[in-house]
Amino acid sequence: MGYGLFLDILTYAVGALLASILANLLYQQLPRSKSEPPLVFHWIPFVGNAISYGVDPCRFYTQCREKYGDIFTFVLFGRDITVFLGIKGNEFILDGRLQDVNAEEIYSPLTTPVFGPNIIYDCPNSQLMEQKKFVKFGLTQTALESYVQLMEAEVVEYLKTAPAFQAQSGVADITTVMAEITIYTASRSLQGAEVRGKINAGFADLYHDLDSGFRPINFLLPWAPLPQNRRRDAARAKMHAVYREIINNRRSRGKGKQDDEAPDMIWNLMSCVYKNGAPLLDQEIADMMITLLMAGQHSSSSSSAWTMARLAANPLIAEQLFRERQAVCGAGKPLQNDDIEKLPLTQNVVKETLRVHSSIHSIMRKVKNPMAVPDRDYVREILHHCHLYEGSKLTKSFSCPQVITPGKVLLASPIVTHLSEEYFQNAQKWDPMRWARDSQQDTEDDDVVDYGYGLTAKATRSPYLPFGAGRHRCIGEKFAYTNLVTIISTMVQHLKLSTLDGSEEWVSSTDYTSLFSRPAQPTLIRWERRAAWKQ
Repeated sequence: MGYGLFLDILTYAVGALLASILANLLYQQLPRSKSEPPLVFHWIPFVGNAISYGVDPCRFYTQCREKYGDIFTFVLFGRDITVFLGIKGNEFILDGRLQDVNAEEIYSPLTTPVFGPNIIYDCPNSQLMEQKKFVKFGLTQTALESYVQLMEAEVVEYLKTAPAFQAQSGVADITTVMAEITIYTASRSLQGAEVRGKINAGFADLYHDLDSGFRPINFLLPWAPLPQNRRRDAARAKMHAVYREIINNRRSRGKGKQDDEAPDMIWNLMSCVYKNGAPLLDQEIADMMITLLMAGQHSSSSSSAWTMARLAANPLIAEQLFRERQAVCGAGKPLQNDDIEKLPLTQNVVKETLRVHSSIHSIMRKVKNPMAVPDRDYVREILHHCHLYEGSKLTKSFSCPQVITPGKVLLASPIVTHLSEEYFQNAQKWDPMRWARDSQQDTEDDDVVDYGYGLTAKATRSPYLPFGAGRHRCIGEKFAYTNLVTIISTMVQHLKLSTLDGSEEWVSSTDYTSLFSRPAQPTLIRWERRAAWKQ
């Protein structure tokens, strides 16, 4: 190719780009129908507001809310995303009727390469509800009561054997530490001893690689040969092989679970049958085990890391947690399930961390039918001829609803209400004591419904939704609280915490590269073994 031809092509390309930008700017200046939410300004067509949204979604929502109000539309890689903030927005989207809003069409491109086909969002919603019912085997109250000592034992063993904790004091990247600990606690409790025996610290790296598949670009190009997607696919193949080996070994025996074998999730899934009589396939079982472990580990990893970082910056609160646990259990006594309710401050520390550092900042649904926005009517005036006086015209006014049209994507962001002064005083401040001062802050509506996997509270009218709401509310909410309280309580029993420079103002930055936010890596804190646990 000659140099002159190259310059011609480059000139045409730049000209086309500038022309498209100009056309896009002119289009945004055209009068917009009052029946649609306002459009957020953006320079580059197709890309839209992807950069400002991707860098810091929460700041993006706050700035747009100040300019446009609670409801607005922005462009994300060619898609019109309509954001509806506040309690009304959460309820409108998360409690939307199944025929009006669809989660599968939004999340399937992201989740199918990670979790596999025919499960979660790569199947009809009715099938997903059945799958949720299958895994509730490991989330019953009886099961949760048996998990606490298993979880605590994993934390204690980690602090004894992990390379990062072989001295009497030191510095640790708490994001790495908590990713490994939560892999161990989730696998041992939710999935059983055999699965736990096959999992090592490398599994945390595999889950990190899987999580990289949830980047916003994969809404558009989930199968693109990008480096993070290659790591995602390699991690999934390795993890799938671990579970298939266990399943194949059990199938090869030709018998079901023996009386002397402890029940576990794999045995449970191997016996599950859909309502239409079809059994779960072994591939689906392996993929559901990957999904279950990731669900059990993901939010716990992020939230526990945030909690430890906050306690390092607030050592007085960490010492209060230590004394609270001592008062309940004494020195060296294992934690029991009944003890968790006797640790109100530890519970409030977890609640507050989930409020300030909710890992899910955006919840999306595809609009299938026109949806009138409640309390967003506008006045429409129509001129018409008056028959009484020839040539005269009169104006008639009509109240019309604002409508979200099919094809758009609705987005709720419960963390916006979490951080709103309307519902939480000094909302930006991490203050666990707020929950003791005002026990009404975490109340939720009393509406209970069965979406197909058992009765659950909709909770869509609560300002505090760390686990979502409606039919897609996380079924592992109680497990997550149990896991987090047990881990945090055990860690502060063994370790004193502080920041690197002793500052109590330090807060780690947030990593928004995935759709699930977490502390930036590394997040370094100082630790020191307590006297009773020195090696």
